[in-house]
Amino acid sequence: MIELSPNQARRLVVNRQGLHKRSAFGSGDTALLECIEHLGYIQIDTISVINRAHQHTLWTRVPSFTVNQLDSLQQNRKIFEYWAHAAAYLPIRDYRFSLPYMNAIASGQKHWRKPDKKTMTSVLKRIRSDGPMKARDFESTAGKQSKDWGGDKPAKYALEQLFIEGQLMISQRDGFQKVFDLTERVLPSVVDTNVPTSEEFCRHLVFQTIHSQGIATEAEIGYLRKGIKPRLKKQLKQMLGDEELVQVQVRDSPRVYFSTADIIEKATSVRVSRKVHLLSPFDNLVIQRKRIAHLFDYDYQIECYVPEKKRKHGYFCLPILFGDHLVGRLDPKADRKNGRFIVRNLVIEKKIQNVTQFTNELAQTLKNLSTFNGCESISIERCNHKEIKSVLSKLIT
Repeated sequence: MIELSPNQARRLVVNRQGLHKRSAFGSGDTALLECIEHLGYIQIDTISVINRAHQHTLWTRVPSFTVNQLDSLQQNRKIFEYWAHAAAYLPIRDYRFSLPYMNAIASGQKHWRKPDKKTMTSVLKRIRSDGPMKARDFESTAGKQSKDWGGDKPAKYALEQLFIEGQLMISQRDGFQKVFDLTERVLPSVVDTNVPTSEEFCRHLVFQTIHSQGIATEAEIGYLRKGIKPRLKKQLKQMLGDEELVQVQVRDSPRVYFSTADIIEKATSVRVSRKVHLLSPFDNLVIQRKRIAHLFDYDYQIECYVPEKKRKHGYFCLPILFGDHLVGRLDPKADRKNGRFIVRNLVIEKKIQNVTQFTNELAQTLKNLSTFNGCESISIERCNHKEIKSVLSKLIT
């Protein structure tokens, strides 16, 4: 059992997440693809109070990121959309590791709702003959429910079911609208489509998680993967026996983590810049809430799903990462119509070692995030730290 101090563990995780410095992956299309391949997935979410989660997560690591670059990667078949633990962009090189879930759904395992086979057959036939289509293409031109399709909902559900079964892929996005086409017309012929064995699939999960997170528990590796626990436990035991993995404990924590010897060997020399990152609630670093509670002593809940009267901090609070510490949260709103980026609530929860440096870094990050969201001015409505609010207000004007 290898022991890391809490500081070493945090620095290692932040480093493996590409948050240890600005532009950790460089800039341009190459950097964007490298970022997605390194992290393994980028979660997609529809909430748009500021730029959507997948855009925000990529921008945090590749500050030169533009939405056009992401669209280009998808259209050039470098990445694809499918289900990880949630809807996500994934590297096309990993396509085969989605096949077990596709096959399970096609064989009757439930994903969303009971499939409507008749509508699915009709939808598939129309796409085969007419080409790529969006859900709204199945609405009647008069704006009324189509007799052929029973309205747009059944067709939309059929599209999603065909997608999750692997018969359709999302060939591109039109704005945020999915454009569906036959998998055989989207997937490049050079992509490996051999269904992985159970061992191959588990090994992929293990190495991808450890590669992007540095250390991970068994539960974190199998996060929201149905039926994986017995197979994963067996695989981890075998990999430990073969010395492909090492066990790691963070001092004063009972949790057992897994990693590789080469990653742990570098842990003591990892350095993290004292930069401020404002993270999406769906960012890869913070998406597993129990994990960040243990590693970062940070209790986080996204409150957009909480009734307004019961919210403690705000609708869409962003965790604030300062160096290797999560020190607070910031509730933003991009008022794009008026060009204003509004900080509804700024909450500082930890003692800040260097308030001046932190405030300067936060001000710059806020300016950058405001610009990324198409806003020209920034205002702060609430903050629980008078000194930081006072200085920050001057720095952002």
